[in-house]
Amino acid sequence: MKERAILLVLLLGMSACAKRAVDAPASGAAAVPSGAVLTEVSGGKQVTRIGALLDQPVVVQLNDAQGTAIPGAVLSLSGAQGVKFDPASGPTDATGQFTTLVSAPGTSGRFQLLASTTDGKVQLKVEQVALGYEQLLGRQLSNQYCVRCHDPESTPERVSNMDNLDPKPHAFTEGDTYNKFSDADLTAIIGHGGPALNKASSMPPFGFTLSPSEIQALTSYIRAISDPPYSDTTRVYASK
Repeated sequence: MKERAILLVLLLGMSACAKRAVDAPASGAAAVPSGAVLTEVSGGKQVTRIGALLDQPVVVQLNDAQGTAIPGAVLSLSGAQGVKFDPASGPTDATGQFTTLVSAPGTSGRFQLLASTTDGKVQLKVEQVALGYEQLLGRQLSNQYCVRCHDPESTPERVSNMDNLDPKPHAFTEGDTYNKFSDADLTAIIGHGGPALNKASSMPPFGFTLSPSEIQALTSYIRAISDPPYSDTTRVYASK
């Protein structure tokens, strides 16, 4: 009887030690205080082709409730099937930041990355866009014919003409503007110019420059990068 009592005490002691080992944070990892917040530093809303590495790394930062960076806390990232990270987890640096390289999945469309602390209590979603073949063709056409007027940023290769036009053209990412147009509207204004929809004549017609399939590709690209995302409300599905 005495031996059984001793054995029971030993088993209970081993169980308590095992529980403490499971509950303990990773060796050397900083504790994450209540009220901590993850913020995006850079790398969100990038556009790339399916399966490709994003041009810029994704950088997130962990702060406490007062906005002070938390170094040494372990973060992990996850995403849709096919999304790859390098690395997928690790500690924040001295500035509270964690940096990772991200490869898009093999399917087109928007995809989200989820950054979180090891306990999952602090999370941040970062959105990206993967382009399929048609949308990628649309981006190439946009770079060739459209960005000089529809992109406000100048580059060493091109000077933006947006500020010289009145009315000023809208960037293709402006979903609040382009989401109001149907696909037929976009096809008309690209092919026949602004006057086709009673818009500015400074928008020239591209119907003799682009084929119907290229105009469709350009429309598909505009839909893909729209912010907020485009939702086709014209489709009607039969009820069962």
